[in-house]
Amino acid sequence: MPDSGSLEALVERLLARVRELESIVVQQESVIAEQADRMAKQADRIVELERRLGRDSSTSSRPPSSDAPWEKQPAKKRSSRSRSGHKPGKQPGSASASRSLIDDPDETFEVAPDHCARCEKSLDEAAETARVRRQVVDVQAPPPPKVTEYQLVSRRCGGCGHVNDPAATDVPRPVDPGSDLQGPAASAPEEASAPEEASAPGPAATEPVTESGPAPAETGVAPDPVVALALRPGSPVRIGPQTTALAALLTCGHYLPVGRATSVLDALAGIRVSTGFTAGVRGRAAALLETAFLPHLRALLPTAGVLHADETTGRAAGALAYVHVACTEYLTLMHVGGRGSDDIDAGGVLPKFTGTLMRDGYAGYTHLPAVHAWCAAHLLRDLRAVSDADPLGQLWAKAMADTLLEANQAAHQARAAGADQLDQVVLAQIRNHYLGALAKGRTDNHDQRSTLAAQARKLIRRFTRYEDMILRFAVDLTVPFTNNCAERAVRPVKVQQRTSGGCWRTLQGLIDFALVHSYLDTATKWGIDKLQALQQLFTTGAWLPPALTPS
Repeated sequence: MPDSGSLEALVERLLARVRELESIVVQQESVIAEQADRMAKQADRIVELERRLGRDSSTSSRPPSSDAPWEKQPAKKRSSRSRSGHKPGKQPGSASASRSLIDDPDETFEVAPDHCARCEKSLDEAAETARVRRQVVDVQAPPPPKVTEYQLVSRRCGGCGHVNDPAATDVPRPVDPGSDLQGPAASAPEEASAPEEASAPGPAATEPVTESGPAPAETGVAPDPVVALALRPGSPVRIGPQTTALAALLTCGHYLPVGRATSVLDALAGIRVSTGFTAGVRGRAAALLETAFLPHLRALLPTAGVLHADETTGRAAGALAYVHVACTEYLTLMHVGGRGSDDIDAGGVLPKFTGTLMRDGYAGYTHLPAVHAWCAAHLLRDLRAVSDADPLGQLWAKAMADTLLEANQAAHQARAAGADQLDQVVLAQIRNHYLGALAKGRTDNHDQRSTLAAQARKLIRRFTRYEDMILRFAVDLTVPFTNNCAERAVRPVKVQQRTSGGCWRTLQGLIDFALVHSYLDTATKWGIDKLQALQQLFTTGAWLPPALTPS
């Protein structure tokens, strides 16, 4: 039997071992707690990164063009509308449109068999049993360009001896090709220089100016723009306004790069011009629009009841610029600058506007004196981003989205019924659902430490603070649900940028494009063909909308 001394030593060793194990347990508990905290943070981070990776145009403000077609998932149903049950395409009973036979075709051919398909006997004298007319309509090769010569004749007055040069108000008279031309003006140089295509900065090619100065006003005759073009100093051969309008249509109306537009002009119109001419057309059009169209729209737009505003980026001269738009259903005006409030004011429209401004959540608009309305499409995307990340934990986001969609449907029904406002009971119910969704969101995200919960609380604060702006479309039925009008107007900036290699060479090129597109978009909204509007611009002057709306 061990003595007392050995037992005490054994107990001491065991106690020391226990203390050692307790210290290890405490350290392990600390490590486990630290690892658990780190794993929780990593799990939260993984959820956030997966949410960011899954973002597309339906859950953020990114444009649809940024969605990769091999990654984009089918959109979840977000609309309260139900399916109509009709098949896609033309519906039974709707009107049809087709070409009819004409009585005077350019050419007529007969297609008939020569030999019998059964016995191979000749059918030259065989009886005709049927004759069916078929016509094929196709384009022809472009004709050569029309060349019109203007012989500029100067005459000396027999009374005072003053030499009178021709002016744009002088009526051109046809010259008999067989007659002998008289005077030094008839002698043409042996070698004519190349057509004057790309002009240096200065008056536009169709401005009614002459070599000797402005045309006399007392004649009462309107200047001929083509004669004015011929009178400009420089090359003896000029490109006419119709070709100029076509070049502007291809570059500004259909967003083709300069080189491709030049090739298309040659292939379809049969006229060959230099890329320098095509590149300069946009600037010449913008110079003509600055004098009349730009101040006219700056005066019209502030008088509208509802105005849409938006902005997008454009790369020019190796830097980032912002294109701002202010528009209505029938008017569009864009300008280029930075993103600050001063740049927004530089457009000359929004600082004077006191109606309802439909916009997104950018803070640069907050200084404007207008009554503000928030685009619901942006809000629905933000709500969807939160809901898709945690459908069960963020039920409030779906409830809020459903509330906005139901309010929009009620507004549509009220407008269709001819009402100027929603029924107060319906409006009160919308606000009740709105506040209920916010209350649910606050409860579900209270004391939650995840990144998603923080973003949800931020979105809840936005909906709480800007309730009046967000529900403006339901309170005032003249206000639309979304800002799609402005987004459609500014989208061609991205289209032109993509087709032109991702940028503009100069900032002035982007400025000119914004102004010319404003003109073409406004004309299109009024039902005027883009080519017709450009032809008028390069001949008699810019077309101007007579009022805010056609009515």
